Amino acid sequence: MGPSPMVARAAGGCSTAALAFFRLHPLRRAVRPAAAFSGGCSSGLHGGCRSRLAHSIVDSVLDELRYRRRVRVSAKIGLQGTKELPDNKIDKRTLQKGLLLEFQKDSERSLLAVVERPDGKKNWMVTDQNGILSSIKPQQVTYVVPGIMNFDYSRIDEFLEKTQDLLDPTVLECAWMELSEKDKSITVEEFAEIVYGTKESLESYCAHLLLSRDVVYFVKVESRDYSMYQPRSPAQVEELLRRKLAKEAAEKELEEFVHLLKSAKELPVESKPPKTSWLGEEKVRQKIEALQAYAVDACDDEQRRLAGNILKAMGFTRTSSAALKLLINVGYFPVHVNLDLFRYDVRIRYTDEVLSAAEELLVDSPDADMHIRKDLSTLKVYAIDVDEADELDDALSATRLPDGRIKVWIHVADPTCLVKPRSIIDREAMHRGTSIFLPTATIPMFPERLAMNAMSLQQGKECKSVTVSVILNSDGSIAEYTLENSVIKPTYMLTYESATELLYMNLEEEEELRILQEAASIRAQWRHSQGSIDTAMIEPRIKVSNPDDPEPNINLYVEDQANPAMQLVSEMMILCGEAVAAFGSDNNLPLPYRGHPQSNTAVSVFSHLPEGPARSFANISVLRAAEMDFQKPVPHGVLGIPGYVQFTSPIRRYVDLLAHYQVKAFLRGDSPPYSAGDLEGMTFIASMHVKVARRLHSNSLRYWLLEYLRRQPKGRKYRALILKFIKDRMGALLLVEVGMQITTTISRGKVGDEVSVTVETAHPRDDILSVREVVEDTEDSE
Repeated sequence: MGPSPMVARAAGGCSTAALAFFRLHPLRRAVRPAAAFSGGCSSGLHGGCRSRLAHSIVDSVLDELRYRRRVRVSAKIGLQGTKELPDNKIDKRTLQKGLLLEFQKDSERSLLAVVERPDGKKNWMVTDQNGILSSIKPQQVTYVVPGIMNFDYSRIDEFLEKTQDLLDPTVLECAWMELSEKDKSITVEEFAEIVYGTKESLESYCAHLLLSRDVVYFVKVESRDYSMYQPRSPAQVEELLRRKLAKEAAEKELEEFVHLLKSAKELPVESKPPKTSWLGEEKVRQKIEALQAYAVDACDDEQRRLAGNILKAMGFTRTSSAALKLLINVGYFPVHVNLDLFRYDVRIRYTDEVLSAAEELLVDSPDADMHIRKDLSTLKVYAIDVDEADELDDALSATRLPDGRIKVWIHVADPTCLVKPRSIIDREAMHRGTSIFLPTATIPMFPERLAMNAMSLQQGKECKSVTVSVILNSDGSIAEYTLENSVIKPTYMLTYESATELLYMNLEEEEELRILQEAASIRAQWRHSQGSIDTAMIEPRIKVSNPDDPEPNINLYVEDQANPAMQLVSEMMILCGEAVAAFGSDNNLPLPYRGHPQSNTAVSVFSHLPEGPARSFANISVLRAAEMDFQKPVPHGVLGIPGYVQFTSPIRRYVDLLAHYQVKAFLRGDSPPYSAGDLEGMTFIASMHVKVARRLHSNSLRYWLLEYLRRQPKGRKYRALILKFIKDRMGALLLVEVGMQITTTISRGKVGDEVSVTVETAHPRDDILSVREVVEDTEDSE
């Protein structure tokens, strides 16, 4: 079977450039090339042309050369001209001063060099083409140029320049077409004689270069005495040509992409191409996404190879940090890009199918509970949250009953009036688990138009809700409770700061707010009597404006959980969770009940510590793992209550939404949609995504805290509260003005004391923070 069309096309060049090259270098003692390479060859090296050439060229030359090898003695250099001995044959006996050889410098470079002298028992000192003297091993020698003695290394460049005129790769095709017919193997020397008509030093080295660089037509085979090159089969050549063409196309694509990168890199920030411009064309998108995957250490083998080639072509090291730097330099990533979003493959956007389903709910979604909703729109309703909250899902009301007891209402947004169990929106929420709150953005659990509009509580508008009402005993325990569907009209949307101001103002017209504060106070006392543990800490909160700018605005808030408004809301949320757990228990309703066993260490052990973060930190350090049950409540020792169900955030937490499904079905008189086993499985799925969300929040918060500290004046002093000693004088501290925990060595003080520190280094991208204690001079001046 003859060569395929691909092979024939590849060999077509033999009739032009390659054959012309042969005619310029006639064989001296074989046949006359004018006769051998004339007539009929313009159509390729097939058919009659091949039959006329096969014996005259190949056999004549090979026979003559092999005869010469048998009768000659290599008197000049002790080698058989080319690298005819395997690598392990090249030793001190075959090398001598003045020889010109090629050696492997590293995995990517071969250099010409002149042998200078022995170096030890096996190695040789050589001077390479760059004039550098170095020691090489015999195994590094890839070729010894024949016929040269006492070569001057200063002439290597001249020698190399001459080779350029003789290196025509198309002659490989012609030689292969001839030699493959007879399945002949040849040495470098024989190849030089066929191609150039001589086996002199220059021509032999050129033959070596052609054969050693060839990856298509010939394969190197070792014999006992010397190396040979064997022509590959037509099938192998066709496959290798296909690969070669594919490689060349890929290299061209890479070259064009690198040009794009370099052009974008040189542009000013305001003129760099937008991210979307890199994602339009498939070939460009594939490469930019390989760099992105490399930057976050989440690439497969092909992406790693491709990104490595791109970085090398751009002059960058092959590291994830270099890939990130490049992507920032070309404008694909902003300076402060959150890489965790890519590392954890966070669902930032919703599919068209989910968005379409959400729009359908907004257009047509009848309320199945309208006939049993209680109108509570005349109550004064306070919604208290952080100022940047996008999803408002709880609010509070209170009154004092004629008997002096306090009644509170905890109103919770009712997303289940729109979303049904097992619907496409519900499944999407389960696989998100929670809304993700970052300093730069909120990624809602539901599509935005649902979460922040239709589902969310809104000031002055009638809103569907589920209301948990509780009458408290004078000691703060629950006397009565009810759960019901309702309609409310939120009166105030307050931040924690504004609610605290209202409390301090003690306005007569805000009596309901004062009653809520009283209820929170007696609830806290009652829980404490039940063994609750104080875990209130100072927590930082950051809001970043224009995060894509190189220097975005950073607003830092330090929240003290002992703040009156925060304590008020926290107590009411705990009260709601206790009431829902009691409701589930009383009605044998499967719910995601949460519990927390008491610590094995009595909290009284830490009574010597000052109240506040230091004692809370100690209490938290000895907490045991939380527990869950889906059939009955379990005691929550940390909160000091007999049972607890998270219920107040169904827009932003999927487990809360599950509790709503169960309770709402019971209120309608329907069977609960999920069994205890169902709840356990779905809670497990959601909890995995919640863990990722917490890690994202924690990492992002720390990044921006470090960026905040990086921008502060050098030498600024911070108050630091000693939380504990880790080892010797290495302590865990709390930066009071920042709300951030740090570690550093301190020279004096005990747990609960304050010291002064200064930040020496803050590098958010590398997560580096170096803090040093500032030792105040307390000696009295004399």
